[in-house]
Amino acid sequence: MKQRIYLDTSVFGGYFDNEFKEHTIPLFDRIIKGEFTIIYSDLTERELEHAPESVKDIIRKLPKDSIEFVEVSAEAIYLATTYITEKVIGKTSYDDCLHIALATIHHAYCLASWNFKHIVNVNRIRGYNAINLRFGYITLDIRTPRELLKYEN
Repeated sequence: MKQRIYLDTSVFGGYFDNEFKEHTIPLFDRIIKGEFTIIYSDLTERELEHAPESVKDIIRKLPKDSIEFVEVSAEAIYLATTYITEKVIGKTSYDDCLHIALATIHHAYCLASWNFKHIVNVNRIRGYNAINLRFGYITLDIRTPRELLKYEN
Protein backbone atom coordinates (compact mmCIF):
# COMPACT_ATOMS: atom_id res chain seq x y z
CA MET A 1 0.00 0.00 0.00
CA LYS A 2 1.27 3.46 -0.92
CA GLN A 3 1.91 5.92 1.86
CA ARG A 4 -0.63 8.74 2.00
CA ILE A 5 0.86 12.17 2.60
CA TYR A 6 -0.85 15.48 3.07
CA LEU A 7 0.88 18.40 1.35
CA ASP A 8 0.18 21.85 2.65
CA THR A 9 0.31 24.82 0.32
CA SER A 10 3.93 25.71 1.12
CA VAL A 11 5.16 22.51 -0.55
CA PHE A 12 3.68 23.52 -3.90
CA GLY A 13 5.36 26.92 -3.70
CA GLY A 14 8.59 25.25 -2.60
CA TYR A 15 8.95 23.73 -6.06
CA PHE A 16 10.07 27.11 -7.40
CA ASP A 17 11.73 28.55 -4.29
CA ASN A 18 15.53 28.57 -4.45
CA GLU A 19 15.77 27.60 -0.79
CA PHE A 20 13.41 24.63 -1.02
CA LYS A 21 13.31 23.30 -4.59
CA GLU A 22 16.31 20.99 -4.13
CA HIS A 23 14.15 18.85 -1.83
CA THR A 24 10.70 19.63 -3.19
CA ILE A 25 11.27 18.64 -6.83
CA PRO A 26 12.41 15.07 -5.94
CA LEU A 27 9.29 14.66 -3.77
CA PHE A 28 7.05 15.60 -6.69
CA ASP A 29 9.05 13.27 -8.95
CA ARG A 30 8.23 10.44 -6.54
CA ILE A 31 4.58 11.43 -6.49
CA ILE A 32 4.43 11.48 -10.29
CA LYS A 33 6.01 8.01 -10.33
CA GLY A 34 3.14 6.84 -8.12
CA GLU A 35 5.14 6.24 -4.94
CA PHE A 36 2.74 8.24 -2.75
CA THR A 37 -0.93 9.03 -2.57
CA ILE A 38 -1.47 12.73 -1.97
CA ILE A 39 -4.24 13.90 0.32
CA TYR A 40 -5.29 17.12 -1.40
CA SER A 41 -7.87 19.30 0.31
CA ASP A 42 -10.34 21.90 -0.82
CA LEU A 43 -8.46 24.23 1.55
CA THR A 44 -5.21 23.73 -0.39
CA GLU A 45 -7.12 24.16 -3.64
CA ARG A 46 -8.57 27.45 -2.39
CA GLU A 47 -5.18 28.70 -1.19
CA LEU A 48 -3.64 27.92 -4.58
CA GLU A 49 -6.47 29.56 -6.53
CA HIS A 50 -4.42 32.71 -7.18
CA ALA A 51 -1.05 30.98 -7.47
CA PRO A 52 1.04 31.42 -10.61
CA GLU A 53 0.24 29.10 -13.51
CA SER A 54 3.57 27.32 -13.00
CA VAL A 55 2.38 26.19 -9.55
CA LYS A 56 -1.00 25.11 -10.93
CA ASP A 57 0.85 23.10 -13.61
CA ILE A 58 2.41 20.98 -10.87
CA ILE A 59 -1.05 19.95 -9.70
CA ARG A 60 -2.11 19.14 -13.27
CA LYS A 61 0.93 16.85 -13.69
CA LEU A 62 0.02 14.71 -10.69
CA PRO A 63 -1.56 11.38 -11.64
CA LYS A 64 -5.28 11.48 -10.83
CA ASP A 65 -5.10 8.04 -9.22
CA SER A 66 -2.47 9.37 -6.80
CA ILE A 67 -4.73 12.12 -5.43
CA GLU A 68 -7.30 11.67 -2.69
CA PHE A 69 -9.48 14.78 -2.46
CA VAL A 70 -10.86 15.71 0.97
CA GLU A 71 -13.04 18.56 2.13
CA VAL A 72 -13.12 20.68 5.24
CA SER A 73 -15.75 19.21 7.54
CA ALA A 74 -17.36 20.15 10.84
CA GLU A 75 -15.03 17.63 12.49
CA ALA A 76 -11.96 19.35 10.99
CA ILE A 77 -13.23 22.78 12.00
CA TYR A 78 -13.78 21.60 15.58
CA LEU A 79 -10.31 20.04 15.82
CA ALA A 80 -8.63 23.10 14.28
CA THR A 81 -10.49 25.40 16.64
CA THR A 82 -9.41 23.25 19.58
CA TYR A 83 -5.74 23.70 18.62
CA ILE A 84 -6.33 27.44 18.91
CA THR A 85 -8.44 27.43 22.10
CA GLU A 86 -5.84 25.20 23.75
CA LYS A 87 -3.21 27.80 22.74
CA VAL A 88 -1.04 25.53 20.62
CA ILE A 89 -1.09 28.39 18.15
CA GLY A 90 -2.77 31.78 17.70
CA LYS A 91 -6.03 32.65 15.95
CA THR A 92 -4.26 34.03 12.88
CA SER A 93 -3.05 30.50 12.03
CA TYR A 94 -6.51 29.00 11.63
CA ASP A 95 -5.89 27.69 8.09
CA ASP A 96 -2.66 26.02 9.24
CA CYS A 97 -4.68 24.32 11.97
CA LEU A 98 -7.21 23.17 9.37
CA HIS A 99 -4.41 21.54 7.35
CA ILE A 100 -3.27 19.67 10.45
CA ALA A 101 -6.80 18.65 11.36
CA LEU A 102 -7.52 17.38 7.84
CA ALA A 103 -4.30 15.35 7.76
CA THR A 104 -5.12 13.93 11.20
CA ILE A 105 -8.74 13.04 10.49
CA HIS A 106 -7.85 11.40 7.16
CA HIS A 107 -5.03 9.33 8.70
CA ALA A 108 -2.16 10.73 6.68
CA TYR A 109 1.15 8.91 6.98
CA CYS A 110 2.56 12.41 7.44
CA LEU A 111 1.95 16.05 6.64
CA ALA A 112 4.68 17.70 4.58
CA SER A 113 5.26 21.43 4.93
CA TRP A 114 7.87 24.16 4.65
CA ASN A 115 6.04 26.27 7.25
CA PHE A 116 8.49 26.22 10.16
CA LYS A 117 6.75 28.87 12.24
CA HIS A 118 3.30 27.30 12.51
CA ILE A 119 3.58 23.67 11.42
CA VAL A 120 7.05 22.05 11.29
CA ASN A 121 7.94 23.17 14.79
CA VAL A 122 8.64 20.70 17.59
CA ASN A 123 6.67 22.58 20.25
CA ARG A 124 3.67 23.01 18.01
CA ILE A 125 3.82 19.38 16.86
CA ARG A 126 3.75 18.24 20.49
CA GLY A 127 0.75 20.47 21.13
CA TYR A 128 -1.17 19.28 18.07
CA ASN A 129 -0.49 15.65 18.94
CA ALA A 130 -1.41 16.06 22.61
CA ILE A 131 -4.83 17.26 21.48
CA ASN A 132 -5.07 14.56 18.81
CA LEU A 133 -4.44 11.86 21.42
CA ARG A 134 -6.90 13.41 23.87
CA PHE A 135 -9.63 13.17 21.21
CA GLY A 136 -8.69 9.64 20.12
CA TYR A 137 -6.94 10.54 16.87
CA ILE A 138 -3.57 9.40 15.60
CA THR A 139 -0.39 11.26 16.33
CA LEU A 140 0.50 13.07 13.15
CA ASP A 141 4.01 12.89 11.78
CA ILE A 142 4.92 16.34 10.45
CA ARG A 143 7.99 16.61 8.21
CA THR A 144 9.62 18.74 5.56
CA PRO A 145 9.93 17.39 2.02
CA ARG A 146 13.65 17.04 2.71
CA GLU A 147 12.86 14.32 5.22
CA LEU A 148 10.86 12.43 2.60
CA LEU A 149 13.79 12.03 0.22
CA LYS A 150 14.66 8.51 -0.83
CA TYR A 151 18.25 7.60 -0.21
CA GLU A 152 19.75 4.65 -2.07
CA ASN A 153 22.06 2.19 -0.29
